[in-house]
Amino acid sequence: MLPIKQASRIIIGFILILLCSSWGFYAHYRINRLAVFTLPKAMAGFYRANIQFITEHAVSADKRRYVDSTEAPRHFFDADHYGKNPFAVIPQNWDDAAIKFTADTLVKYGTVPWTIQYNYYRLVKAFKEHDTTAILNASANLGHYVADAHVPLHLTLNYNGQLTNQTGIHALWESRIPELFADHYKLYIGKARYIESPLVEAFKICRSSFKSVDSVLRFERILSKTYPPDKKYITEKRGKRQVTEYSEAYAKAYQNMMNRMVQRRMRSAILSVGSFWYSAWVDAGQPDLDKLIAQPLSADDAAKIKQEEAAFKGIKPSTTINRK
Repeated sequence: MLPIKQASRIIIGFILILLCSSWGFYAHYRINRLAVFTLPKAMAGFYRANIQFITEHAVSADKRRYVDSTEAPRHFFDADHYGKNPFAVIPQNWDDAAIKFTADTLVKYGTVPWTIQYNYYRLVKAFKEHDTTAILNASANLGHYVADAHVPLHLTLNYNGQLTNQTGIHALWESRIPELFADHYKLYIGKARYIESPLVEAFKICRSSFKSVDSVLRFERILSKTYPPDKKYITEKRGKRQVTEYSEAYAKAYQNMMNRMVQRRMRSAILSVGSFWYSAWVDAGQPDLDKLIAQPLSADDAAKIKQEEAAFKGIKPSTTINRK
């Protein structure tokens, strides 16, 4: 039995994960799951047969933060620590960056672009070795970190608005808004593409997210000043606890001010995750994944996934039934 204090810390830690995790559990589940539908036919069978694992383990990296002290920096990159034009001064190669800024500094201010590169090559290795378990774990983890890099607030020291009296904006942007509105987003933007350099692509994603940091903070600051204070928050019951949340009306107003930025970043994340998986498979020599399917989908499950894919792509279901 764990001591009461230690057990309490673990429980509190898990609650914090649920409330403050990157993208929120809901969005990470959706991103990893929908990325499966961007894959080519040669990969689709394997990933669809394992779509539940890919979905459920989309948040494993967040859970590790509370048992592994080295995990947290892998989810962010505080680019503004390196100046107003950080991507012009920080080398992309880890060794060069460590020489210029020290490895301790890199770790302190986040390593997500290098974490993406590392997990990419773990996936390549797993494909080459035909290791089903390693492929699935590496895919789920890689998807998580790629998704994190698409969140603007993962690219700044002011990650939760704590430096500008906007504490709570992190959960508002990446958890509250997706949970309320993502079911109505159009998220499909095409098939996975080949990525020439995983590290260059990771930095490209980070650079794009960093450009949106000012808008994310500025629009919420403007809205907060003009919004009725008594309409900004609501109290909701989650399990046995009463939790104070941003109201749906406030979240919608913020989303509209950002011109659906959250939707655009989710769309980009889904395509990027699929593209990283696809590229790793290509770099591994395009192994036959169908041979690695341990449990084929049942006819019912296959039909449900096909319907889900059609909804994702905005395809109207056929009125005729093929009974071959």
